[in-house]
Amino acid sequence: MTQYTRFRYDGQRQWTARGRRLTSEGLRRGLEHVFGVSQQQVPLDEATLQRSGKVNVDGLEGSISYDTVYAVIQHERMDFNHPLPGRKAKYLEDPMTSERAVVLRMMAVGLRRWLRG
Repeated sequence: MTQYTRFRYDGQRQWTARGRRLTSEGLRRGLEHVFGVSQQQVPLDEATLQRSGKVNVDGLEGSISYDTVYAVIQHERMDFNHPLPGRKAKYLEDPMTSERAVVLRMMAVGLRRWLRG
């Protein structure tokens, strides 16, 4: 199941280069925050999975990914044993859900700055 939040701007003001830049910066800050929370929950053995994580922002689109052959399996299998405190399955989905309001506030800072002119 994919979790996402959609932003739609219905205002009168046309997007400008500054508006896009400020929004992109807010998106990056928000995703970096979620990534930090995720890094505290990702299962650890040799830390390969943790080291494979990254944030990518391209304009107004962004993603967080973990790139190992077992990343999805570790994320989805609720029956796996994660002996270290705080380490668990759903290490990306849960922070995306729990930190949604924080991310939106981080993005709003740049948007307000742009809308005020």
